[in-house]
Amino acid sequence: MAAMGAAGVATFAQLYAVQAVLPGLASTFDASAAQTALTVSFATGGLAGFVLLWSGAADRFGRVQVMMTALAVSTLLGLFAPLAPELWALIALRAVQGAFLGGVPAVAMAYLAEEIHPADLSRTAAGYIAGTTIGGMTGRLLSGVVADFGGWRWGIAADSALGLVAFVVFAVAVPRARGFTPVRRGTGPGLLRRLAGALRDPGLVALYCQGLFLMGAFVTVYNYLGFRMLGEPFGVSQTVVAFLFVAYLAGTAGSAIAGGLTGRLGRHTILLAGVAGMVVGMVGLAVTSLIAVVVGLLVMTFAFFAAHTTASAWVGHRATTGRAQASALYTLGYYLGSSLFGWLGGVVYGHLGWGGVVGYVVALCAAAALSGVMVRFPVPAAR
Repeated sequence: MAAMGAAGVATFAQLYAVQAVLPGLASTFDASAAQTALTVSFATGGLAGFVLLWSGAADRFGRVQVMMTALAVSTLLGLFAPLAPELWALIALRAVQGAFLGGVPAVAMAYLAEEIHPADLSRTAAGYIAGTTIGGMTGRLLSGVVADFGGWRWGIAADSALGLVAFVVFAVAVPRARGFTPVRRGTGPGLLRRLAGALRDPGLVALYCQGLFLMGAFVTVYNYLGFRMLGEPFGVSQTVVAFLFVAYLAGTAGSAIAGGLTGRLGRHTILLAGVAGMVVGMVGLAVTSLIAVVVGLLVMTFAFFAAHTTASAWVGHRATTGRAQASALYTLGYYLGSSLFGWLGGVVYGHLGWGGVVGYVVALCAAAALSGVMVRFPVPAAR
């Protein structure tokens, strides 16, 4: 748990390092909100594009080896990010960094599912995801506060240093895998057949859709809330905007509580309650009151991570074969939602303002709720 918590910090602190400083990027490079948000979208897009390759590598070389390699290279790339001379160079570097960061979320749940007793998997998965929320919060808070004093380059540099420390902790603490059996070339079903099996179950496809729509909604809020808060009628400082990311602590609580309640209330109930809670949180975010915004952000973040924890652990539980591919497909949907819907949220913000963003996020939540009906479908019989 110490190792996986550190991996979560290293991954998510670096993946969203620029999110808290997007207004600073817009000012430096004379770019729009949607253009600067590409530094987030290309990182998550690079991650989404490579998760299936990472899952195949993990089946052959091992989960721990893949996570170690991914974190080492991505952390090195993160140390170069503050030196980017132009916005396009930063976007390109972030895309490559995101591709390597994908090695952790692509296989983390499969690793835990192989090493942890099924009765404890939900709680353990909740602990890992809680670690990712701490990483995401700390990274955004650190970069935002440092940027207020030294500019966005120093903010990103501080995040990269945090990622380096977390990587060292992971490398020292991670235990040897005991439940992993390598898939040798020419033995067992190939990667395409394992992927096909992970797509044949409509319940699994519904869970992938949860990641797609809910993550798109979540990232949209965090991408553009800073622009709203820096402008009228709020006009707060960059440091105050950075401290809004402390709301990620609500996500840590949401992950832990969802993991504990799953056995009593059922996965489907927790999942739909999380989606509904996100909509409730958006009501507060629509109000022009700082207190209402803070409360709405806390509720929305808590609900999102409750739903995400439930859906991601459910994938590992439901996938009886090709577990790494099923986990990777969930991750693919999750970060494809971040890249595509997160960027589209900027287009909505540019044309319709914050009110349009609120409606857009609620529509994504509605799509998640509708697709969630398929999760109740029985698991297809093995062929």
